Amino acid sequence: MTRTRSFARRCWPWLRIPFWIGMGLLFGFVLPYTLVLNKRVQDRFNELVFAVPTKVYARPLPLAAGTPMTPAALELELTFAGYSNDGKGQVAGSWVKQGARYTIASRGYAGPDGGELPKRIRVTLGRGMVQSVQDAASGKPIELAHLDPARIATLYGASQEERRFVRLADVPPLLVSGLQAVEDRDFNHHIGIDVSAIARAAFANLRAGHTVQGGSTLTQQLVRNLFLSRDQNLTRKINEALMSLLLEAHYSKGRILEAYVNDVFLGQQGGQAVHGFAAASEFYFGRRLEDLRPQEIALLVGMVKGPSYYDPRRSPQRALTRRNLVLQEFFETNLISAGQLNAAQAAPLDIVKNGQLPHNRFPAFVDLVRKQITADFDEQALREGNLSIFTTLDPAAQLYTEQAITSTLKGLGKRGDGVQAAAVVTDAHSGSVLAVVGSKIPGDPGFNRALDARRPIGSTIKPFVYLVALTQPERWNLASMMDDGPISLRQPDGSYWTPQNDDHRSHDPLIMVDALAHSWNLATIHLGLQVGLPRIQAFLKSFGIGDINPSPSLLIGALDLAPLQLTQLYQYLAADGHALPLVAVRGVLDGNGRTIKRYQVQSGRGEYQDAVRLTTWAMQQVAEYGTASALGNSALASLHAAGKTGTSNDMRDSWFAGFTGEHLAVFWMGRDDNKPTTLFGASGGLRAWRDLFAKLPSRPLSAAPGEGLEMAWINPVSGRRTEPQCEGAQQVPVIAGTVSADTEGCFWQGIQSLFGGSDNPPPSASGAVPAAPGAPSGN
Repeated sequence: MTRTRSFARRCWPWLRIPFWIGMGLLFGFVLPYTLVLNKRVQDRFNELVFAVPTKVYARPLPLAAGTPMTPAALELELTFAGYSNDGKGQVAGSWVKQGARYTIASRGYAGPDGGELPKRIRVTLGRGMVQSVQDAASGKPIELAHLDPARIATLYGASQEERRFVRLADVPPLLVSGLQAVEDRDFNHHIGIDVSAIARAAFANLRAGHTVQGGSTLTQQLVRNLFLSRDQNLTRKINEALMSLLLEAHYSKGRILEAYVNDVFLGQQGGQAVHGFAAASEFYFGRRLEDLRPQEIALLVGMVKGPSYYDPRRSPQRALTRRNLVLQEFFETNLISAGQLNAAQAAPLDIVKNGQLPHNRFPAFVDLVRKQITADFDEQALREGNLSIFTTLDPAAQLYTEQAITSTLKGLGKRGDGVQAAAVVTDAHSGSVLAVVGSKIPGDPGFNRALDARRPIGSTIKPFVYLVALTQPERWNLASMMDDGPISLRQPDGSYWTPQNDDHRSHDPLIMVDALAHSWNLATIHLGLQVGLPRIQAFLKSFGIGDINPSPSLLIGALDLAPLQLTQLYQYLAADGHALPLVAVRGVLDGNGRTIKRYQVQSGRGEYQDAVRLTTWAMQQVAEYGTASALGNSALASLHAAGKTGTSNDMRDSWFAGFTGEHLAVFWMGRDDNKPTTLFGASGGLRAWRDLFAKLPSRPLSAAPGEGLEMAWINPVSGRRTEPQCEGAQQVPVIAGTVSADTEGCFWQGIQSLFGGSDNPPPSASGAVPAAPGAPSGN
């Protein structure tokens, strides 16, 4: 000790200045700098698991015996949900077809209604529906099964990073062990940097004359991804080493490895980066991480070294070589057996052909989702809250609706130039929104015409005029005689409003059902004025519609609505008189899979159901022999659809709203500049509706009158009961007990027709009325 102190005293004059300079650097720079880095490391790392974008899902596909389904629709649903046709149907997220039988290995899911466990099912199709659903192993029938829903959108922040957070406990053990075997074998023992690995890499690179091996630990790679640029300089390397030491000092190995698994960069599509093995698994293989096979895990692990260089889509041979090298390392570290190695190296890459990141594929529908959850979740929560939003979207309905618009506009030739389109499809019974199209260009994120384009609805308003009249069965029924005579109404400015039928003729005598089927303007105006404009306005306002034009032109469509608003009106008819709100969201889950919000609709008792059922039956005649007879004369006649065409002034807007026993769809076509399109409702909107239901499996609407109604044979010349064998006799439903049981014989019917038909015509409208803008067309 004495000699040591003596030596120190002799050296101190020489070491004094460097010592104090070192202490100054330590306390004046290194320590404060390390504290700054320490805070940065802790703040960023603690926030890492929460910076996950919100995911938006479609509805789970229900499969049960009797459900309408075609092979094309089922395969579309499977493809869109990321299922692969691997010829075996053994691996979760895959399917195989044998004749009319599909074997599907579902992936399971957790949703706001609970969800389902993974299972292998056998689905048999036939005659346009599901014939049976069975457990693939036991052959036992399954009453109802669901396929996990497809992700349809991701609500990103500004960084546009795609990631799916997974807990380390849910990561396949082979991936965890294999990653360490390939990238950092001493991960569990080093302190963030591995001096021996750095020395080995330096020696290997020196011997090869170029870089062949890296010495970075997984911790250093994570620090580089989270905090640093890719610049190769001394400052960056020092920061990397310091931050790695700090990260290891504060957090466990498991926490660091979990962060790495979720953050590592593994690819790019356009402006969207793929981060984490879970997101990469879906992007490259269309399956969840926990369902990957050894060869697929090896490919992802191998891509860590260079995601662009080993991109399996751009450089498949290079990726295959890298994958097989990684598999060899798995074998050498006893992670897989020799048999597994041989099988895995012989397997193809099996990359899904059109891998798509789940960006906002259906922007018009997602716009509606945002509107409906704004009251519960702000924009920041949606972008960064790691939420899962489960919607009502039906992928088949959405895609078929887009295709229907595209094919219809293409079929119009030059007439389709400049024409835009929008559509809304719902579940006829629940009001769940199944599809929304806001533009003729699928996926267009611009102006959403389905929600925001308010246009004159033309004759699609007429069923509601008749509906309000039919709520007074003591005055009106479908056999009531209508006045279709000329109208000339004086307006406050002294001018006269003289609307006409589309064919510029009157059609007396005429019964109510025929007036609606053929969409005659004059009969509808006469009826509406007798019912009373205030009653019709009040009915429309009960659906939240404001700014209603109080003039008689309202009766033939002088009302501007967006397609979604018109759908809300028709939902009342499709749902048998239940006023159901249109709902696009089923529920929201947090990052831990807990349901934090459910959106449910509980329908009360139906209103005016007799009138609704009469109106629905009359709308079925629109499709049978009226302005939408193209349906009745087509292969879709078996659907017995109820619908109504609509055309606005000068053919600026073409509409069709119609429903089957399962679906309601509303189509609009028109120009953004409001110029004429030369399209009637039947030549635009109806054609798109027909193209949609030619593909979309749907239950037919009953052709029989609803409960509480009876069929009566009537004489369309007088509106009175007659005998079935009489000439021109027509059968219509009526509310039981509201039509006289007295029957005209065929003899008296013939005599009556000689003297001019009915002896009790309804009164015609006259007198001064509020101002009436130009009337829409009659169909």
